[in-house]
Amino acid sequence: MMDRAALQRFGVIGVGTIGAVLVAFILGGVLLWTTGHNAFEVYRQMFSYGTEPQQLLDAAKRSGPLIMSACAVAVGFKMNLFNIGVEGQFRVALLLAAVAGAAVKLPGPLHVAFIFVVAMAAGAAYAGIAALLKVWRGVNEVIATIMLNAIALGLTGWLFQSFFKSTKLDSSGRPSLDVRTAVLPESAWLGNVFSGSAGKLSWYFVFALVVAFVVWLVVFRSTFGFQLRSSGLNPVAARTAGIDSKKMVVRAMLFSGALAGLVGMQSLMVDEHSYRPGLGTGLGFVGIAVALLGRNHPGGIVLAGLLFGFLQASSGILQLQEVPKSIVDIIQGIVVLTVVIVNEAVSRWYEKRTQRGTSKALDRGEALV
Repeated sequence: MMDRAALQRFGVIGVGTIGAVLVAFILGGVLLWTTGHNAFEVYRQMFSYGTEPQQLLDAAKRSGPLIMSACAVAVGFKMNLFNIGVEGQFRVALLLAAVAGAAVKLPGPLHVAFIFVVAMAAGAAYAGIAALLKVWRGVNEVIATIMLNAIALGLTGWLFQSFFKSTKLDSSGRPSLDVRTAVLPESAWLGNVFSGSAGKLSWYFVFALVVAFVVWLVVFRSTFGFQLRSSGLNPVAARTAGIDSKKMVVRAMLFSGALAGLVGMQSLMVDEHSYRPGLGTGLGFVGIAVALLGRNHPGGIVLAGLLFGFLQASSGILQLQEVPKSIVDIIQGIVVLTVVIVNEAVSRWYEKRTQRGTSKALDRGEALV
């Protein structure tokens, strides 16, 4: 059970996170007022539109890749590694999984599992480059992963254009402008967990929730997770306890990269059934924001992913009111900024409280265990 101080900290963080979301909407409202829009009416329309059954399904669908991306980021954060390269890792994995999936014929469940394994292996391998650069050459992972994002963009573009694009002809017999890889067999398509008059929701959303639960088990209920968090909190103490910090860097990045490889699977196996340039762009970067809002905890990540999915789904009504959809991006950015400020304030408050408690105990001559 948590002690009183931990419960207080948890409560302050929860209230602070909710407050950060409210502040973001207030500042977004001020921005709307300055551009000549009625903020209350815009938010009312967004909420009314976003809570329609069709839009709620769309919000859940949009949240799946964000939850997956945020889990990949959070694993690195727990190790004090800033894996900014999820965008590049999932892009490489997406292309290779699309090509490999279209090249084989397997029964449905095996075909889906095969594509997942290829994607995870590709993502882990690409993340492993940054891990090895950090361990062997001391290259900061932020710089390495940002550079690898740029390399991934060029590499996938070159591989696609040179080897993997499938040229189709349009109705006039000329090459189609819709250039993509070969289409996946239907055995590789992900089905729907729900299908009705309001819309459809694929199994990918359920899969993302399962992955979030698995990440929680691994990070908070396993020996590997304990070593990962210990190395992130205090590398010196971890090494003293016999934990190899270099091996943990590699393992954490491989785990993070494997999760990153799964980020684009909804785009591939539900929406497009093939790879095309630009598919899923931005999911890796938005995942960083979702992870920060969820405080790198799988439970918080799920809630943050659903919030971001709701904002994205409900933003469609803004065009009818001649409000730029970028207002949603601004609200998301303000949420992340205020949450980071709240988290830092809470951490400093908790640290000072702990120091005061220790000082008082020493003054009373109490033994510290």
